Parts: sequence; C-alpha cells; structure tokens
Amino acid sequence: MTFSFKSLGYTALLASALFAAPAFADDMGIPGEFSGSVTFTSEYAFRGIVQSDEHPALQGSIDYEHDSGFYAGVWGSSVDFNDGSQATVEMDPHAGFAGEIGNISWDIGAIYYMYPGANSGLDYDFFELALALGYDFDIFSLSGAVNYSPNFFADSGQSLYSAAYLGVPLPYDFAINAHVGHQQIDDERAFGADSYTDYAVGLGYNLAGFDLALDYVGTTLDEPGDIADNGEDRVIFSISKSFP
Repeated sequence: MTFSFKSLGYTALLASALFAAPAFADDMGIPGEFSGSVTFTSEYAFRGIVQSDEHPALQGSIDYEHDSGFYAGVWGSSVDFNDGSQATVEMDPHAGFAGEIGNISWDIGAIYYMYPGANSGLDYDFFELALALGYDFDIFSLSGAVNYSPNFFADSGQSLYSAAYLGVPLPYDFAINAHVGHQQIDDERAFGADSYTDYAVGLGYNLAGFDLALDYVGTTLDEPGDIADNGEDRVIFSISKSFP
C-alpha cells in the first residue's frame, strides 16, 4: 500500500489547520485554547484490530478546549480495509466536557466515526457516547472508560466497549502504558467477528518534544476471517508531535 493523495490530503489539512488555529484564536479574541498533533505509526490499530492493511498510517488532530471544560475537535487517520470500499481516511469529530476534582479526572462526550469515500451501503459510519473516570496516584494512574453505540460499525447493532487503562511514569521521560478492553457487539455476523477482548502494553519516551511509543497489541479473536486476522498480536511503533 502507498498513501493516496486523498488520505494524505485530509491529514495534511488537519496539520496545517492546527498551526493556524492558535493565531486565529488570538486574532479573533476567542477564549480557550487550541491544540493539535501529527502522528506517523507503523500500523493503525483500533481496539486491537488493524485498520491500515498492515501498513503505516499518517494521523492528525486539532482540538479546542474552553475554561468551562467544554472541548471539541476532530481526529483523522489514513485507513485501508483492503475491501474495495474506497475508504482511504477516517475522520472522527468529537465534543464533550472534561474536568478534574483533586486527583480525580472525568470526561463525558460523543464521537462520530466517518469514512468519507466509502461505499455508503457498507454502513461504516457510526456514533458513540463515551464516559471516562480516572485517578492519579502520583506514582501511577488508573482510569476506566465506557463507550456505547446504538448502531456500531457495519450496521452491527448496539455495542458496548469497556476498558481499563494504566499509566506509570518512569525516570528520564519514559513511561509504561497498558490497557485491556472488551468489545461487545450485538450483531456479530454483520460485524464479521465475535465480541472480543483487546489488550496492549507499551513503552513511551519523549525525545526533544517528540513522543515515541512501542506497543504490543492484540485481541482474543481466533476464528478464521479478515477481521480476526487483523486482530492478531503485533508490535506497533509510532512517533508523534503535539502543538503548541
């Protein structure tokens, strides 16, 4: 696979927008802050399942955050499902409210997953409501999240994704991150695989403002099929830069 101009164009647009957003906000006197990121990853895995046909992906984001806790933004990635659907990019607009009370953090929001250019009959687009709670113990942090969709990917009915996350800061700008989650799917036949558990553990490092990550990612999917094959255990490397 090589990146198409279309998929690169979407992510490049996000990258250029995040550079312009802070200046635009200052010029217009908009309260709040803009931020963004650009990421190159050896593979794009969503909940343990590869979305880039085992090839690299280019990703970008831009977000706005108000002092009230309101936030909104969009995240994008090149994709390749290798199914002739013409989907080359994923765009995820999202919004919600987040905040902290002492060491407790909370987040409630909504995400819409879009695949511009994909055959509409495949019903790839879907919507989720999300809730997350976390606690920072200083030497490590724990959080849990629940995502609910009334009609999941590929018109597969209601779904519920629940996950737990662990973060451990280490000396010299290293960090260990891990998570385990369970994806429950109502219509497994439409989705193309059974409900499953995914897991990941990785090592992160900040080098001159760039975030490097090496993650071991996998799922419990073991039935023959394209989705299960894309859920096999693998190692993924990524490098990202956040702005400002």
